[in-house]
Amino acid sequence: MSTLTQDPAPEIRLTVPQTLHGKRLDAALAALLPDHSRSRLQRLVRDGHVRLDGRIPECSDKVAAGACIEMELPESAEVSWKAQPIPLEIVHEDHSLLVINKPPGMVVHPGAGNAEGTLLNAVMHHAPSLVAVPRAGIVHRLDKDTSGLLVVAKTDAVRLRLVRELQARRIKREYLALVRGVVRAGGSVAAPIGRHPVHRTRMSVQQRGKEATSHYTVTAAYRSHTLLRVRLESGRTHQIRVHMAHIGHPVMGDPVYGGRGGAAVKGQDSRVTELLRGFRRQALHAGRLGLSHPETAEAMEWTAPMPADMRSLVEALAVDARS
Repeated sequence: MSTLTQDPAPEIRLTVPQTLHGKRLDAALAALLPDHSRSRLQRLVRDGHVRLDGRIPECSDKVAAGACIEMELPESAEVSWKAQPIPLEIVHEDHSLLVINKPPGMVVHPGAGNAEGTLLNAVMHHAPSLVAVPRAGIVHRLDKDTSGLLVVAKTDAVRLRLVRELQARRIKREYLALVRGVVRAGGSVAAPIGRHPVHRTRMSVQQRGKEATSHYTVTAAYRSHTLLRVRLESGRTHQIRVHMAHIGHPVMGDPVYGGRGGAAVKGQDSRVTELLRGFRRQALHAGRLGLSHPETAEAMEWTAPMPADMRSLVEALAVDARS
């Protein structure tokens, strides 16, 4: 499996000019983006990659002057992805959806340098019918080195319902994050996130970014680290990693946002210090997922324990803190 990090899909933001007021959305997009075919733009709208004033629109929706259009531009839908017999930890499966506990180190979507060995390749092998569903039904994603729960829709109709539930913030996502420093009490971070102006594969807190809110509570505090439960309202790229770094408590092991390394702490067992220094990924785990079933409306919730490497680190910190 490739070890390259998957970059976020490029995003663009457009403002509807007066000359396009009252036009269909797909016609307006074709006028604003002449380098893209109208059929591809319509497909992006249908696949949920377009927001019109913050909501998921239809191609036939009329646009108003001054309206905001936000678009993801993923790799072309014509890319042929290969099904591969990669083991999956399936937490739940029915005729509508799959819930998968993704291990750390697995990329979710194929991309540049990651054509194979991804979660998408694995789910296409597990459920071949997903070849007909955009992104093989994967509704949201986790960073390569973040572990935990993901939901996969088995039909496009279910996928669109779940995307709308995500947009309406009705899907519950809770993470365990081991952060650097001692956090004394829970709180919230409400800080907009956008692409870093210089380092384009990174995100940052910035005034013109997209609204983003994270709520956190303290689960356990150690000598120089804290285990937090973090609940997302929004779902921006790298949101928890960016927000925690923003408040001075980067996620432990995060190579991008300042969580790597750190000096030894007085009284800390040297073996724990070496364990911390050797932890080579962000200590972040999507441990809880809750939603209303897209077809039955039944309230459903799943949990997944921390993976072995993160659990061993937390247990060592707890023993050291008691010594």
